[in-house]
Amino acid sequence: MATGNAIRGTRVGSGPVRWAERGEQAPRRSVAYWCANGHLTQPAFAAEIEPPDTWDCPRCGLPAGQNEQAPPERPRAEPYKTHLAYVKERRTDADGEAILQEALARLRQRTGR
Repeated sequence: MATGNAIRGTRVGSGPVRWAERGEQAPRRSVAYWCANGHLTQPAFAAEIEPPDTWDCPRCGLPAGQNEQAPPERPRAEPYKTHLAYVKERRTDADGEAILQEALARLRQRTGR
């Protein structure tokens, strides 16, 4: 007498093995992209869509373009700015001094000094 699972020998979620069993594959076309490091990437896109101008290189992460002779430039790395740096961009030293004096005056008024 056979006992056990009726789908023995297969794994859950496994699909058909051969392409003929999977059905017709959509028409595709490969597009070549080159990054500034010279890496070639050829993702496949559906034939009826317009491929994007740039694509991220899977090897180095730089943007890649379709022109091998003129790939996109490396993105400019912006230095990390602290909260104080952003505040200094918006306010002058005189503004900061005036705000500090107002805050100190309120604090002295509350504490009675």
